Amino acid sequence: MSHHAFPLPSHAALDALLQPQDSAFHPIEGLRRLRDAGLDQLPLPGHGATLQRWQMLAAIAAVDLSLLKLYEGHTDALAILAEIGGSAVPAGSSWGVWCADLPGARVRLRQTAEGRHVLDGRKAWCAGAKGLSHALVSCWNDAGRACLASVTLSQPGVHVTDEGWQAVGMHACASVDVTFSAARAFPVGAPGAYLQRPGYWHGSAGIAAAWYGAACAVASHLHARAQHAAPDPVRLAQLGQIDCVLRATGALLREGAADIDLHPQRDAMGLALRLRLATEDAATLVLHLATRALGAGPLCRDARFARLAADLPVYLRQSHAERDQSVLGGIVAGAEDHPWSL
Repeated sequence: MSHHAFPLPSHAALDALLQPQDSAFHPIEGLRRLRDAGLDQLPLPGHGATLQRWQMLAAIAAVDLSLLKLYEGHTDALAILAEIGGSAVPAGSSWGVWCADLPGARVRLRQTAEGRHVLDGRKAWCAGAKGLSHALVSCWNDAGRACLASVTLSQPGVHVTDEGWQAVGMHACASVDVTFSAARAFPVGAPGAYLQRPGYWHGSAGIAAAWYGAACAVASHLHARAQHAAPDPVRLAQLGQIDCVLRATGALLREGAADIDLHPQRDAMGLALRLRLATEDAATLVLHLATRALGAGPLCRDARFARLAADLPVYLRQSHAERDQSVLGGIVAGAEDHPWSL
């Protein structure tokens, strides 16, 4: 498929495909439907259609955030494999990217006497572990270097626990702990390549597009109420404030996507942090204003809105908050001139 011709489906078409109307909606089934429809074959970031990639992430986030969590991981894995993997992706496979380490615990990649690579250790935050076929796992080799390895999850050396995930929000993505015991693995790229590649920060920036899509979905409930209810000056003021913050954030995201396409090899760390922090603030404000404007009704009586309002604060905590602000501030402070001229 051409990277410039990804067919963005309408919201109605996505809803019809996924039908997440009830609380028993399973994200892994949604991922399978998206994959079978070819909607996982997104344009690669930095290849001229980054905005289309982000628009699809935003659209899935507007449907269901647990599904988005799995979809983003799967499409990120495909992008990583395209950038540094060099091997074909098995047909019908579904992927996770599991790259968080427990404090004091690292998954080890070692080579056996027969020359095979195997994984040992415990990995946390393994979203979708019970339903995926493969994962890219961050690990450490015998030389103490950070590596990435692909692993098939159906083998005897992989044990998906039911531990480590107590969240009410994002409950359906089930980011549980997984243990590896001499599980056969295949190194992906050279040691360090996963973090050093330009696409690392491109993928990180894409998370902001997902936060944005979820914020827009929250705002859409208030928009619908304002359309059909008697005019209420307070509610309209809240809607006006939401309009300003979402349009400003949307403009920043579009500008960021264009910048990545224009300079695909440039270090995008500062750009990614700025997009994530700005979008996190926007999504937090939208959720605050919309729930104040709408009251308890949708939170208690509308299953889809209730799930979204519970999921979004949990998903936003992928942000490192003030720590990322500090890193971004350091990048800005290092520039010779201030960067804010119009």
